[in-house]
Amino acid sequence: MTDNAPAPANLRVILAKLGLDGHDRGLKVVARILRDAGMEVIYLGLRQTTDSIVDAAEQEDADAIGLSMHNAGHLTLAPNMVKALAAAELDIPVIVGGIVPDDDVQPLHDAGVAAVIGPGASAIEVAEVVRNAVLAATS
Repeated sequence: MTDNAPAPANLRVILAKLGLDGHDRGLKVVARILRDAGMEVIYLGLRQTTDSIVDAAEQEDADAIGLSMHNAGHLTLAPNMVKALAAAELDIPVIVGGIVPDDDVQPLHDAGVAAVIGPGASAIEVAEVVRNAVLAATS
C-alpha cells in the first residue's frame, strides 16, 4: 500500500493532544499524512480531555483515535482513554504517537492501545498502522 492509496471505507480519524502537553507540530504533520492517504481527519487540537475525545468520537462516528504524547504522561493518559472508550461502549482503536520509550510500548499494548508510532516513522508506515489498527478492530 502506498501513502496515497485511498483508505478503506473512507476512514475517519480523530487526532488530539490529551492532557496539558502543548506541543502539536508532529500531530499536524500526521494530520496531513493521513489526509493525503485518503482519510478524513478530525483534528481536535491541544488540551483535550478523555470526555471531549469520547464525545467527538461519538459525534463524528470515528474509526480510530490518534493521540500524540510528548510529556511522559502516556502510561496514564492513553490507558485512561482506552477505559473511557470502553465505558462509552465504543470499540475504537487508540493509536499513540510521539515520544514513547521502548520499555513502555508493551505496557501500552497490555492496557489496550492498538499501536504505538515513534519518531521517524515514514508517511507510509503511519498510514498503514492506522489502517491495520482499524482493520484489526473490525475483524
